[in-house]
Amino acid sequence: MKEIRWHGRGGQGAKTASQLLADINLQEGKFVQSFPEYGPERSGAPIKAYNRVSDEKIRVHSGVYEPEVVAVVDPTLLSAANPTEGLSSDGILLVNTGKSAEEIKSETGFNGKVLAFNATEVAENAGSGYANVPVLGALVRVLGTDYELARAEVESALLKKLPEEVVEMNLAAFKAGYEAVNN
Repeated sequence: MKEIRWHGRGGQGAKTASQLLADINLQEGKFVQSFPEYGPERSGAPIKAYNRVSDEKIRVHSGVYEPEVVAVVDPTLLSAANPTEGLSSDGILLVNTGKSAEEIKSETGFNGKVLAFNATEVAENAGSGYANVPVLGALVRVLGTDYELARAEVESALLKKLPEEVVEMNLAAFKAGYEAVNN
C-alpha cells in the first residue's frame, strides 16, 4: 500500500487533486482512499489531504502518519506545517517551489529524495493558474501511473465542472507537471 499526504491551503485544490489521484488509481483497478483534514473551512487555512492506494482492500481508516510521498502545493507550508513529519529517508518530498532540491533539503532538514519544481509557474504558463494540477501530474509520474489513463481521468472529471477551454489549460498544466520531474 502506498500512502500519500498533501499539504496545501484552503482554495488551492490539494483536496481536489487528492480526489483526482484516487479516481485515477481506481481506474487502474486499485483500492483507494482520499480524504481531507482541516479545521474550520476558510480560504487560505493550512489543510492536509490523504491518499492510500493498494492492490488489496484498505482496512485502515486514519490520517497518514508515515507517508511514502508528501506533495506540497504551497511552499510556505515547508516552514509552517512540518510536511516532512513521518516521512522516512527513503520517501519522496515533492514540492511546488522556485528553490532547488538542495535548498529544500537545507530548509527542511529532510535528507531523502526531494523533487522540486515551480508548479505555480507551470500552471501560469499553461493558463490555468492553479498549482495543484501540475503537482498532480508530477505525482502521477512519481507513482508510475499510466499517463494516458491518468490524463483521460483528469479530463473526464474536469469536463463535468469546467468549460472545455479551461479543461484544455489544465490538461496542459497536468502534462507539464508530469514532464517536470524525473524519478
